[in-house]
Amino acid sequence: MADRSQSRVRWFLIFWLFILSAVAYLDRINLSIAGSFIAAEFHLTNVQLGSLTSAFLIGYALFQTVGGWLADRLGSRRVLTVGVLWWGIFTSLTAAVPASIVSAVLVLAAARFLLGAGEAVLFPASNQFVSRWIPSQERGIANGLIFAGVGVGAGSTPFLITYIMVHYGWRWSFWISAIIGLAAGASWYVIARDAPELHSRVSPAELQHIQAGRTVVSSPPSGAAGDSNRSVIGNDDRIPWSTILSSKNVWAVTLAYFCFGYVAWIFFTWFFIYLAKVRGLNLRASASYTTLLFLSMAACSPLGGAISDKFTKLRGKRFGRCGIAVFAFLLTAVFLTFGSQVQSARLASVVLAGGAGALYLSQSSFWSVTADIASGSSGSVSGFMNMGNQFGGALTASLTPAIAARFGWTTSFLVAAGLSVLGAAAWLLVDPGRALGSEATLSASLEEASIR
Repeated sequence: MADRSQSRVRWFLIFWLFILSAVAYLDRINLSIAGSFIAAEFHLTNVQLGSLTSAFLIGYALFQTVGGWLADRLGSRRVLTVGVLWWGIFTSLTAAVPASIVSAVLVLAAARFLLGAGEAVLFPASNQFVSRWIPSQERGIANGLIFAGVGVGAGSTPFLITYIMVHYGWRWSFWISAIIGLAAGASWYVIARDAPELHSRVSPAELQHIQAGRTVVSSPPSGAAGDSNRSVIGNDDRIPWSTILSSKNVWAVTLAYFCFGYVAWIFFTWFFIYLAKVRGLNLRASASYTTLLFLSMAACSPLGGAISDKFTKLRGKRFGRCGIAVFAFLLTAVFLTFGSQVQSARLASVVLAGGAGALYLSQSSFWSVTADIASGSSGSVSGFMNMGNQFGGALTASLTPAIAARFGWTTSFLVAAGLSVLGAAAWLLVDPGRALGSEATLSASLEEASIR
């Protein structure tokens, strides 16, 4: 017991994934905060500005599965390091586009697309890390802490970016974001290892605790901590893509995450502009309420994970993982419906912020379920799932202002509420107790029985 109290390496590394998550959202949310200044300098409409976010999300979506596959093959340490360095470079290149350039929107969109491609590795690789380092019974809170970085990063962005823009201009806000990212990525490479068996600071007690609750099949290490990852990470626990793509679980959770992404990216892309231009709040008030929204995400993400772990222990994964997600989606729909229709701008801001927090109660469920059911392919499966999330976000980035222009902003939020209900329905189809390998075995048995 003494060893275990002295060794908490897994939680230190989870904390660093929280940092990387925060930095990633700093790099992507800076566009929405600086959007008005960028639109004025490059003469962009709201729809064109939304297309920049869509470009980012399309790149982010298309490379999700690739990023997860690379993490399964190469390990989270190297893949995350290269990814963070990549997105730092393209964040700085966005700020380097001159105002006089021809077809500026296309150049900016290309830079944001490539930024999205680099950031795509973050959460699939993080989930691959969780599957190797975190026992199943702790994955809710672990994923909740990682995604709390989303709220903290996005929540700190309005004040940080606004301050830098006011004093130094919007371009410096992007360059400083890039520098922070480069420092975080270099630090991750120094402190992280792909498996606990490879980390010299993991005590025997902590290693035993991890291995006892881990769902990934790993070979025992053949040597010292500096050996190749292959001494620990075997190939026998990877799942064929034919099995992944034929899984009802995978498609149901991907549909639910598509709905999640549609709703979440209304907040990431349009909430600040909505408060300033539609609700009439000044720049400081808009930044304050946008920060409140992201802090509610930061608080509710680990809270949802802790509740999920608790109910999973008491009532099983079906209730603990799926039940909390269904509740969160339905609660989000209620907040969005009410918040979009109240007259008071400040009350609307608070209620809609509550909707964002309610949505993030479900966040850890997505990643805990994919880590549990996918074994050594957790990076690939979660990447495929997150691709659905980002397609939802890409859709809302362009569709939301189009709906608002034609039918009003209230309708835009009501559409999001409807997607929340659809997401809840999709979670009812998920069976977190059935691993992908067992699905394949069951299908083969049924096929063999039908032949007989």
